[in-house]
Amino acid sequence: MASSFLSFTGPLRAGRRFTSLGGLATVVVLLAAMPLLYVIYNSLQLSANEWLRLWSSRLPELLWNTLSLAVLVAIGCVFLGVSSAWWIARRDFPGRKLATWLMILPLTVPTYVFAHIYTTLLEEDGWLGRLWLELFGESTPLPDLYNIWGVTLILSLAGFSYVFLLARAALSQPTRSLEEAARIQGASTLEVFWRVNLPLLRPAIAAGLAVVVLHVLSDFGAVSMLRFQTFTLSIYLQMSGRFDYQAAAGLSLILVMLSLTFLVLERFFRSRQRYYSARHSRQQPLRRATRLETSLIWLWLGLITLLAFGLPLAWMLSWSWQAWAGNLINAEFWGYAGNSLMVAVIAATLAVIAAFPVAFYNARKRSVGSQTLLQFSSVGFVLPGPVIALGILSFLLAQLPFLYGGLAALLIALVIRFLPLAVQSQDAALAQLTPSVEQASRSLGAGPLETLWRVILPMIRGGMATAWVLVFIDTLKELPATLILRPTGFDTLPVRIWIEASEEMLELAAPAALMLVIGTLPVLWIMMKNHAVKMGSD
Repeated sequence: MASSFLSFTGPLRAGRRFTSLGGLATVVVLLAAMPLLYVIYNSLQLSANEWLRLWSSRLPELLWNTLSLAVLVAIGCVFLGVSSAWWIARRDFPGRKLATWLMILPLTVPTYVFAHIYTTLLEEDGWLGRLWLELFGESTPLPDLYNIWGVTLILSLAGFSYVFLLARAALSQPTRSLEEAARIQGASTLEVFWRVNLPLLRPAIAAGLAVVVLHVLSDFGAVSMLRFQTFTLSIYLQMSGRFDYQAAAGLSLILVMLSLTFLVLERFFRSRQRYYSARHSRQQPLRRATRLETSLIWLWLGLITLLAFGLPLAWMLSWSWQAWAGNLINAEFWGYAGNSLMVAVIAATLAVIAAFPVAFYNARKRSVGSQTLLQFSSVGFVLPGPVIALGILSFLLAQLPFLYGGLAALLIALVIRFLPLAVQSQDAALAQLTPSVEQASRSLGAGPLETLWRVILPMIRGGMATAWVLVFIDTLKELPATLILRPTGFDTLPVRIWIEASEEMLELAAPAALMLVIGTLPVLWIMMKNHAVKMGSD
């Protein structure tokens, strides 16, 4: 009877444990969804006349600018990402591994840094401006970046690496048998690419474009620097200039609906286009590039590297050296760096802690409810920084006014913004942890907390470290939410870049930008290490 009683109470205790874990995960997800709920609530306060006024005065232009920019940047990223991935994945040439790194280094440069650098370089006394005048003379005007084409150039250079990574992984899959079969049927090289390789690339391109378009919809830095009216910039101006939170909420709701609509359409079309390659197919051997091919490859990849990383890095190093020589990198500058470091460390730690119940509950339960919580925890992906800041402001003013204007408001916004990164990284690590390990620990007399502390956490520390680094780096670069929610007099490196750029203080903006690039390098190393492991396992 005792054994039957224990067999009955064991599942009961496990059920209670999962119920409490699910409740904790639900609380985290509700807190993460708080900005969205308050944005919806505030937007519903707008009257019909106010909606009509928004539509007649702002919405048509904002919709056209935002959607046009997303389409143009998507085209630019596909062109740059797929072309560079094709050569690196399908040809063996000197410096191939270096080329892979050069294609992902642009991810270290925030879009607002890109915009500031290129507007400076294309001035009459800038490097590119002087070169332009030497080549074409003063009668030909300098290129103007303060339009949709300039913003497209900046965001394409900043975002093509996402498409490159996914396209390179897809092109590295063994598809030799399919290509050989197409050639046997008389297909030319172009037909093989169009009818075999491109269909196999579509899922990877779609996934890369999903990331790119979401970044475009939520971008604030480049569009603000180049004064191009999109939803994010208009939301920020409504909040900071006019203090019209309800109108900002209405614009935010439309932007969120655009992001969600795009995600739903992308997943729908990708689910209807599934392509499989045989796993037993031989690995595609890399053809040795000829001298002419090597020259052409490096000419193309070198041009991309020059524009997407070489010129920005050279500009940052040059002006940082002038700042150092002029003793401008002083205690005040390191104070800004210290503020950025402190906020990033605290936000990353809180995000990892908050994400664990959601990831652990989903890894152990694997139910519709746990999957729903996992999906809703990713709401930060579709909420741009100004939207999250608006939701946090509305919530604090209504419920917790004593937190308004303090550091806590900024930390809450950053944790919500980047919680999806922490959840996904820990969920992937927990999925590889077999339940039998926990059962063995419990059979040896360890309680739930002891099992968590001595068994589970040590075994997933790699995934937790990855989650922490990812959140840390993105928090380090975050601009709009920090601009809106930071305490008075509390500046970070991105804020100083934004302020110094608006005042044309190049020697002060460059060191801050260089610090952000250096701080982002560890996350690239972790990402490429995991990427190499996955490709090796495939």
